[in-house]
Amino acid sequence: MQGLSLSGTISPYIGNFTFLRFLNLVDNKFYGEIPLEVGRLFRLRILDLSNNTLGGEIPLKITYSSELKVLNLTRNRLEGKIPVELGSLKKLVTLRLGTNNLTGEIPQSLGNLSSLKVFSVGFNNLQGNIPSELGQLTSLIIFVINFNNLSGTIPPTLYNISSISLFYTSSNQLSGSLPANLGLTLHNLQQLAMGGNQFHGSVPVSLANASQLQDLDISRNFLTGQVPTNLGNLNDLQRFSLGHNFLGNSTSQDFNFITSLSNCSNLKILFFSANNFGGLLPTSIANLSTLYVLGMGSNHISGKIPIGVENLVNLYELAMEINLFSGVIPFSFGKLGNLQLLNLGGNLLSGEIPTSLGNITQLYQLYLDENKLEGKIPSSIGNIQFLKRLDISQNKLISIIPQQIFGLFSLSELLDLSQNSLTGSLPTQVGILKNIYALDVSENKLSGKIPETIGDCLSLEILNLHSNSLQGPIPSSFASLRGLQHLDLSRNNLSGKIPEDLESLSVLQYLNLSFNNFEGEVPKNGVFRNATTFSVVGNSKLCGGIPELQLPPCPIQKKKQKKTSTIIILVTTISSVVFFMTITCLCVFYRRKSRRNPPSMPFIADKLFQISYKELFQATAGFSQENLIGQGSFGSVYRGSLLQHGDKLVAIKVLNLQQHGASKSFFAECKALSKIRHRNLVKILTCCSSIDFKGNDFKALVFDFIENGSLEMWLHPEESGIDHSRTLNLLQRLLIAIDVASALNYLHDHCEVPIIHCDLKPSNILLDSGMTAHVGDFGLARFLTKTTSCSSQGQTSSIGMKGTIGYMAPEYGIGSEATISGDVYSFGVILLEMFTGKRPIEEMFTDGLNLHNFVKAKLPRRVMQVVDPVLLTTGELGTPTNMAENMDDNDIDDTQIEIQEHDFSVENLGSKGEDVKKCVVLVLEVGLACSVEVPGDRMNMRDVTRKLNVIMEAILRLRTQRGK
Repeated sequence: MQGLSLSGTISPYIGNFTFLRFLNLVDNKFYGEIPLEVGRLFRLRILDLSNNTLGGEIPLKITYSSELKVLNLTRNRLEGKIPVELGSLKKLVTLRLGTNNLTGEIPQSLGNLSSLKVFSVGFNNLQGNIPSELGQLTSLIIFVINFNNLSGTIPPTLYNISSISLFYTSSNQLSGSLPANLGLTLHNLQQLAMGGNQFHGSVPVSLANASQLQDLDISRNFLTGQVPTNLGNLNDLQRFSLGHNFLGNSTSQDFNFITSLSNCSNLKILFFSANNFGGLLPTSIANLSTLYVLGMGSNHISGKIPIGVENLVNLYELAMEINLFSGVIPFSFGKLGNLQLLNLGGNLLSGEIPTSLGNITQLYQLYLDENKLEGKIPSSIGNIQFLKRLDISQNKLISIIPQQIFGLFSLSELLDLSQNSLTGSLPTQVGILKNIYALDVSENKLSGKIPETIGDCLSLEILNLHSNSLQGPIPSSFASLRGLQHLDLSRNNLSGKIPEDLESLSVLQYLNLSFNNFEGEVPKNGVFRNATTFSVVGNSKLCGGIPELQLPPCPIQKKKQKKTSTIIILVTTISSVVFFMTITCLCVFYRRKSRRNPPSMPFIADKLFQISYKELFQATAGFSQENLIGQGSFGSVYRGSLLQHGDKLVAIKVLNLQQHGASKSFFAECKALSKIRHRNLVKILTCCSSIDFKGNDFKALVFDFIENGSLEMWLHPEESGIDHSRTLNLLQRLLIAIDVASALNYLHDHCEVPIIHCDLKPSNILLDSGMTAHVGDFGLARFLTKTTSCSSQGQTSSIGMKGTIGYMAPEYGIGSEATISGDVYSFGVILLEMFTGKRPIEEMFTDGLNLHNFVKAKLPRRVMQVVDPVLLTTGELGTPTNMAENMDDNDIDDTQIEIQEHDFSVENLGSKGEDVKKCVVLVLEVGLACSVEVPGDRMNMRDVTRKLNVIMEAILRLRTQRGK
């Protein structure tokens, strides 16, 4: 019953199937605990419950199934210790317990499983030492203990199990040295991942005897000495990562191993950054023509860049930063047309920047900083249309800044040209950089005025123009830079008054206007309130400001002051009269309306239990902070336990009636929830409209408690202050998307009166214990009248803004009425966020660039550049990382070692990855079709639900074909 989207708990009656030999419930949504009755299945040979959300402990009675050969509980939420009793399952061949929340130590008794071939317990919270008894598992092929908290040394007996082909011990706290005979005893190794530990000593020369080795990761340890020169015998080697150690002696002898690697015709990744390698880089590096990633930064490599590096035409990343390279940047670098990252910063390079770099049109990041480069910035860099980061700071560049640089609309993260000798003015084309985060042209010889167009750079957060010869006033357009946090205009020749508009930049944290020619009064609000956040020293004509500045008081203009006072009195008098008349009219209107329409509350609990303020007060321990689980625009949400109803867990939404629109929100939500019933909508139990113990009005809604919190918390756990031990994989995200689509389809097309949610966002999507999604918070909901069309729908309530910035349809921003296509837009944005991991309101998304355009520009060929990196590390995309948990005994050739330092391009994926990649492209295309700007061009939720289900079925078929 694999991959059927079954949910609920596993029935204890399964224990009645006493003749059952094979039980496969993989890839479903079962929750709760594994029933003890499984122990009755004494004929059971295979038990596979992987990829569910089962919790609790591993039941001891599972060991009653003495015929078990395969036990796979991977990717659940199991807790507690690994039962010692598992050691009694003498016929067990495969034991997979990875990606759970297991604690404690690895039981010594597992050494009794003499038939065991697969032992996988990675991605848990296991502690203690690796039992030496595991060395008795002489048939072992796969050994996976990575990403735990294991310590001590690896038992020598484990190194003697010659059948092992996959050995994963990375990201623990293991110590000791690597045995000198490692490659002799483990001569069948195909993958060896020991990175992220505390191993010391040298790299064993014997590794060259493991002739089948494909992936070798010994990075992030304390290894010393030279790298063996015989590793070129590993003809199948694809990835070799030894960065972040202490290898090498800063001599040319350090690179003898590079020459031997020329024989490795399948090598894709070579990473030896952050070591002690020195001397000249050998020309033999040019023979590694199959490389995708080459990282050698933070070493002591000297001399010129070897001739022939341009032959590495398959490179996606070339990182040579923080070394001692000298000479010129080879003009032939322009042949590296596939490069996405080129980092030559922090060296001793001289000469001019070659114009040929403009031919590398796929570059995302270009770093040439901290060198001795001279001459002009070549205008050809303007050809690199995907460039996001450009850093040419701290060189000896001269002449004007080419206008083509400022024409790079793609620059969204950094443009740093500081500490050079650039001349001329700041071009007006700077306004094209609408998405730039940081702009630094400080410490140059720029002159002229600051262009008004800089106000078009609406994403700017850091702006450094200091130490130039800029003149004139601060442009008034600076008031448009609402996200500006750091502004340094010091040491120029700027003049005029300090604009009061700078006070309105609410997030500005640092402002330096010192050593200019400003005059007049210093403002007192905003950033000017605190003397530690701004500086105006060196401006002799300034006055006023806060007392800490100790500036002279500004002269008072008496005539103007008298005239101003008269105007203020006149305006105050007129305002008072108008206010009195308005209040009188409102009172008369309200009394007449009250007589016609006495107030009523659409109480929805006609058939539900009634509840009082006292009961809610008791259920939440007096609405204590400990029970506060969320806060929204109209109130707070508390966890509660209703004693009068069997300690039922509930979520209680208490309205903040002081907030404008809160009462309307309460009535709108009551009315909406009274008309809907759907498995993917939050179920309301009742509501309360009463007074509290102080006699104040009190309104609350009571819902079923949803155990797993919001989708927001799962997509962005760090920002939510929550440490989830596991994340959402590809299939889980797709199932959640289908749940939400089904809910919207119901609201739009299957309600008696269609309902528009109007505030769909991840924080309003809740996940239960089975990870089923439930849409909630109908405080802004609208009802469509029967006479309105899709293009101009009416609504029965109007409560301020129709949604949340980032998720709100663009037409709402110009006052359009709420429509079901507005909900579709919100869903599309959420779908893109779920699979990219990027919020729609991140600093890179503004004005011309948004999440929709960001994804659209990458599909389909560069989809892996936008996919959420978390998905890449879960193995759910068929990527090279962390596939140990997904392997069958005959699947070793298709697995890949984990290299944490780099996520390289799609071309590294095998056929499996390509298939799943196509599914991801299809999902993102649905998100794009929902989030187009024109409402009439968006999909409807009926078609969205159908298409997402088709994609899900394709993924499930794919997983079934792989035998996962």
